[in-house]
Amino acid sequence: MKQRYLASAIALSLGIVCWTQTVSATGNSTDTANNTPATENSTNATAKNLVPTREQAIATSQVARLVDHQHYLPMRLDANTSQRVLDMYLNNLDSDRILFLQSDVDALKAKYGNDFGVRLKTGDLSAAYQIHALYRERIRAYYNFMLTELNKPQDLNQKNTYINTDREKSPYFTNEKAQQDYWRQSVVSQLIGLTISKQQEDAKQRALKENPALAEGQDLTPSEDLTPAQTLKKRYQRRLERIERLKSDDILESTLNALLATYDPHSNYYPPTDAMELNRQTSLQLEGIGVSIRPERGNEDYTRIESIVEGGPASKTGQVRTGDRIIGVAQDGEPMQDVIGWTTQEIVGAIRGKRGTKVTVKLLPAGASANQAKLVTITRDVIQEADDGLRFRTIDVERQGKKQKIGVIEIPSFYLNYRARRDGESYRSVSIDTAKALLTLKQQNVDGIVIDLRNNPGGSLEEVVKMIGQVIKSGPAVQIRDGNGQVTVLNAPADGQQLYDGPLAVMINLASASASEIYSAAIQDYGRGIVIGSTTTGKGTAQAQRDDLAYGQLTLTQRKFYRVTGGSTQNKGVVPDIKLIDIYFDQFGERKSKNPLKWDTIATAPFQRANDLRGYFNQLQKRSDERRNTNPQFKYLSQYVTLNKSVADEKRAVLDLNQRIERLNSIEQQTLAAENQRRKATGLEPYANWESYQAAVEARNEARAKLRPAQRPQLPEEEAFVTESAHILLDMIDLQSGKKLGN
Repeated sequence: MKQRYLASAIALSLGIVCWTQTVSATGNSTDTANNTPATENSTNATAKNLVPTREQAIATSQVARLVDHQHYLPMRLDANTSQRVLDMYLNNLDSDRILFLQSDVDALKAKYGNDFGVRLKTGDLSAAYQIHALYRERIRAYYNFMLTELNKPQDLNQKNTYINTDREKSPYFTNEKAQQDYWRQSVVSQLIGLTISKQQEDAKQRALKENPALAEGQDLTPSEDLTPAQTLKKRYQRRLERIERLKSDDILESTLNALLATYDPHSNYYPPTDAMELNRQTSLQLEGIGVSIRPERGNEDYTRIESIVEGGPASKTGQVRTGDRIIGVAQDGEPMQDVIGWTTQEIVGAIRGKRGTKVTVKLLPAGASANQAKLVTITRDVIQEADDGLRFRTIDVERQGKKQKIGVIEIPSFYLNYRARRDGESYRSVSIDTAKALLTLKQQNVDGIVIDLRNNPGGSLEEVVKMIGQVIKSGPAVQIRDGNGQVTVLNAPADGQQLYDGPLAVMINLASASASEIYSAAIQDYGRGIVIGSTTTGKGTAQAQRDDLAYGQLTLTQRKFYRVTGGSTQNKGVVPDIKLIDIYFDQFGERKSKNPLKWDTIATAPFQRANDLRGYFNQLQKRSDERRNTNPQFKYLSQYVTLNKSVADEKRAVLDLNQRIERLNSIEQQTLAAENQRRKATGLEPYANWESYQAAVEARNEARAKLRPAQRPQLPEEEAFVTESAHILLDMIDLQSGKKLGN
């Protein structure tokens, strides 16, 4: 229950867009009218609704035994660990502690605590399914309670009365009265938020009417004209319906991921549909029909087709058009399911499937009436996502009246289609693409190269080792220790060739993880280049991907990474040589995760430094600070972080409409002032008011949403990091050659 009404004001300023709604049935809500302690009788009635299949039971046993014997931590899945697994399961189901009573939790722990995890080793999911049945009872009761409350008059002016918006570490309620009092406060808080949102939307629409140019040709159709209470009723009703669509896979996933999260944050279980997404990220291909979808503006009950992959299965039918609403989905030989009101994630799960299988989609063309819907049967195929891989370019940097050329290589992940390689097919990998980029940029006679690893979540260990070998002469790339303490040193390929030996910089941020940290750490330790940005995630663990389960897939943490100097990248991450602003202000990452593995050290691996750049860092940092202090984009980002952090630090919300509007107006005016200050400094016309700014940013976001990520132009505040990194690299070149630092 974070204060999204405040955060949205700041999110606008960086163009943050979220097209999909919360998929979890719990959301940040709560519920229960009949909160009786968890007993055998209270759960049996609903537990029969969903039962595990034989394949799911076998997969459960496989996962439990693997984590028991092969996880990096020597932590056996015994009675003590079972208690922790149950705690994690309950926390994942009810993270805000507003569904279960303390008596529920006590009864569940007494009954299942000692053997909740142990049962899983035999494939026994009965306890997990019983608890989930109780959870569904509670959440149904919650939404029904809230719907009843919405039929009553609500006081939105409870001056100086506050609701706790962060209950993750709060105790469970001990009785129904206290619990339901909180729910009533939650209704008021949400109505206040929706009232403010409606006022803002009305003001934005007036601004668009007065100045249609603000829309920049985009459709900024307002949402349905509903009162805040009607909107909230519709939202609750939709979530109630979603609960009835929960499948056995959802319970299995919750159970096994609670088990795995008890060991570390990066061991994960993926049911078949989610496994497809995992494979898509690592191989840049998926099996589906080749469309992208999003909720329709103005009516989120409908999902529309946003774009179609040229040459993909949907495109080949000649019957699918952008703008079509998806109102039904049927698997081959099965009845049509009405998907109106479904989330995009649910619809994606229904549409995706194995290559060669068929799916029928019921489409309603834009502007058509219900009786004009069409049925299109499509055979799924492999969709190559060529645009989502590595990109490279050159930028010109003005220094002392002269332009210097810097190459920029943007690496979104360390991808490798290992299945295609295993099967002897042509395949794509990030090391192959990086080699081509390095050679091309060398031929263009760039003065230096910046490797952009910002927001790169990692990927193939094999690929990152190859890529380190492309920029060093020889030597170890990374050290790895297994759960038995055995250390293995991975060296750059013996037959490899240093493709680039020129000036190099690596950009990182808090969202750079795993293989990104191995790469940047190696560049730093060898003195091969300069590392710029903010401290990384701290994911210094390696997962084995198991696709040999009876059902779904597993990633299991079995090893830890260590730098060639012996220090782990785990938890602490990679600290940059030159620090820029952290736009995420350390909000997430390993240091914020539950049950992270600890940082430690091992012996240094023998290696030869290419350079020792450490003597330049103070001068480089000072020069960068001077530039950024006068740069409109960085001045804006500094204000953005300050404002965003102030909102994130707030753990309560006032239940008075006027007080909340006053607080929101303060945030909006500070955000607008920061934006207008930036616009004036860059020669742009300031926005007249918040509504105009809101409309313009929404138009920009709408236009960007229609493009694939690789096609979206860099925002000026994003490009500022690239330009500054180029300046820092050129400063280092000047210092190494004995020149005075340029401008």
